[in-house]
Amino acid sequence: MIYILKNRILKGIVTKHVDRDLHGQIKAAGADLRRLIQKNFGRSLNLRQVDTGSCGACQSEIIAATNPLYDLQRFGINFVASPRHADALLVTGPLSKNMFTALQKTYAATPEPKFVITCGDCAQDGGVFKDSYYIQGQIKDVLPVALHIQGCPPSPLEIIRTLLVFLQKEEQKSV
Repeated sequence: MIYILKNRILKGIVTKHVDRDLHGQIKAAGADLRRLIQKNFGRSLNLRQVDTGSCGACQSEIIAATNPLYDLQRFGINFVASPRHADALLVTGPLSKNMFTALQKTYAATPEPKFVITCGDCAQDGGVFKDSYYIQGQIKDVLPVALHIQGCPPSPLEIIRTLLVFLQKEEQKSV
């Protein structure tokens, strides 16, 4: 107990204040996202995240999107451990040669209907790794990419907003 009190005194307050405007943006975008996911899927949207050779920044932001502030699960987005349970693949990083076959097998194991989302600049065109000898090529040349989330890395709010815009466009197509 003394150790905890000593640490508290030495470190001070380490929690971050959440801006009301940010909280409102997350809530508004999330409510629309939840409605569209429920309407289009009748349940949660299950994503299988695949890292094809990234630096880890996009994964950090995806993990941050599941923290209590953003909490993607409350909006109906779940990450699953198996592509057999997924509705979509969320691919991060440039397509390295050693992940080429694994990505194709993961895509093949995902049941129809399925779609591919790329996340981060590296997943779109290779980013800073584009001219590396160990990059296979662009993911869009290997798999049919339905959505790209811009950024290096994209923020959790940007991930939510991009998914929302995509589902809104899909809803308009089906009408």
